[in-house]
Amino acid sequence: MDLSLSPEQDAFRKVVRVWVDDVVTPRALTNDREERFPQEALEGLKETGFLGLTIGEEYGGGGADPLSYVLLIEELGRGDANVRSIVSVHLGLVAGVIERMGTDEQKRRWLPVMATGEVLACFGLTEPDHGSDAGNLTGTAVRQDDGSYKINARKIFITNGTIAGVALVMARTGGAGSRGVSAFLVPTETPGFTANKIHGKLGLRSCDTAELVLDDVVVGPEALLGGVEGNGIRAALSALGDGRMSIAASCTGIMQACLDSMIEYTTQREQFGKKIAAHQLIQELLADTAVQLDAARLMTWRCADLKARGEDYALAASKAKLFATEASVVAANNCVQAYGGYGYIDEYPAGKYLRDARVTTLYEGTSQIQKLIIGRALTGVSAF
Repeated sequence: MDLSLSPEQDAFRKVVRVWVDDVVTPRALTNDREERFPQEALEGLKETGFLGLTIGEEYGGGGADPLSYVLLIEELGRGDANVRSIVSVHLGLVAGVIERMGTDEQKRRWLPVMATGEVLACFGLTEPDHGSDAGNLTGTAVRQDDGSYKINARKIFITNGTIAGVALVMARTGGAGSRGVSAFLVPTETPGFTANKIHGKLGLRSCDTAELVLDDVVVGPEALLGGVEGNGIRAALSALGDGRMSIAASCTGIMQACLDSMIEYTTQREQFGKKIAAHQLIQELLADTAVQLDAARLMTWRCADLKARGEDYALAASKAKLFATEASVVAANNCVQAYGGYGYIDEYPAGKYLRDARVTTLYEGTSQIQKLIIGRALTGVSAF
């Protein structure tokens, strides 16, 4: 494998990095303190075309390769994980599923407006009582005599929930178990659809996170993803492959931000008559972070390489997600430690890195779920 970037990929990463440093990073701490949605970054994502990066060119998108997508997500994660979340859900969890599993009509309707950012997307899988156990979700979609579906469901912790124009919603159309779940593309202006913003989060405080409430929401048969019932969990798992690769890339970005911040701070501050970077135990924190950063990046790039070659990357994505999320928490904790008391106040970004990293071990499959997936792949024995 050639681990070097192509000239186009390298140039793209530099463009993203400059934009992130100019637009995203300077506002990240203030937005975090105020729980303020990063609207200026969203407008920039539209103007730059980043919101359509991986959508096919025939639908007005950039048609970019998987590694370019990973580079985008990593740089956004380095600048502000809240901004990263907008893109990874919009592209990784929804646009990709529509492109892989949607009907031609669904692709023509949604992908062009998603590519421009005219319509943002959210992903409605998790319910208040069903997170890891998604195959037993209780939201329902009952087929009516005219072929339409009446959806009643509650979804929780939904990124982009209040700003999305379309929601990819999983609901039960058949019997018990995962085979009874279908997926629907629901316009959020449909009567009975409401989104309630969630406040008071530990981290990702400027991210748009919501509870979705669907009360007798009626959609036509054209909303059924792929025009086929029973493929909801397959769609969700397909999306989560990309989602886990995205989270791993975002955590790589957080780790890079931690390392950069630690180096800058420890090479300036003095204790005991010398720069604190000269103290061996501070260098240990830096070295540990740098090594785990390289490992997380390589595991994430491997996912992108597998996807680009058309190979199954779901297991690699679980491994990358598990490692990068747990490593990002350690890196952020190292960053707080390197800052000392100043790491505990929000004048500096160390605390934000820790809070933003912590949730990544929970969503899109907890660390424990990733271990079960990996263990099952190794042994052929299901723990479920």
